[in-house]
Amino acid sequence: MKTPSLAPFYRQLLTPPGPNVFNPWTDRDAGTDTPDNGPEARLQRLKAHLATDVKFILVGEAPGYQGCHVTGVPFTSERLIVAGQIPRVGSDGRRLSTRHIPWSEPSATTVWGTLYELGIEHDTMLWNAYPWHPHKPDALQSNRTPTPKERVLGVPVLKALLAALPGARVFAVGKTAEASLGEMGLAVPSLRHPSMGGATAFRSQLKAAIG
Repeated sequence: MKTPSLAPFYRQLLTPPGPNVFNPWTDRDAGTDTPDNGPEARLQRLKAHLATDVKFILVGEAPGYQGCHVTGVPFTSERLIVAGQIPRVGSDGRRLSTRHIPWSEPSATTVWGTLYELGIEHDTMLWNAYPWHPHKPDALQSNRTPTPKERVLGVPVLKALLAALPGARVFAVGKTAEASLGEMGLAVPSLRHPSMGGATAFRSQLKAAIG
């Protein structure tokens, strides 16, 4: 049987998500994006991230303003990309933002550090239950939890992605991901989200889960 393509996933991803939500792959943030960094550049990075023989998929909650909002790759910060630490995704040392120092996200640092420790950095794909960046009104550089209605809107995107990658083992990182995957009828291992003091638990749980 032919594996479904990622085309439906990308079509869903580029749908306007609604108010107080930033779509990294269609929107530009004039307050932080360099002239070379915008929706097209972020989409190319995401496609490069997906261009691998995926064995593991870690599904988080939603993009944050310090990470995917800038880079287009979940759980991935500008600092890590500029440093050349993200497989298949490079910047040749060029900055993605106009911030005085590259954006850095603690969860991204923890996740990629753990993937390297476990030797699965080339085999793992990162995604979010809610694919777009929810922010507070008139504050692009802020985060908020997706509303229940928003989270439901993200499910078709997640379904399209998982349908195109049927052989991968899926893990929920945090309660939002666990809820979305559960509503899809998927019982998957649940990991502690690395934010808010959860880094140690995340590392040990992922290590145990992959055997």
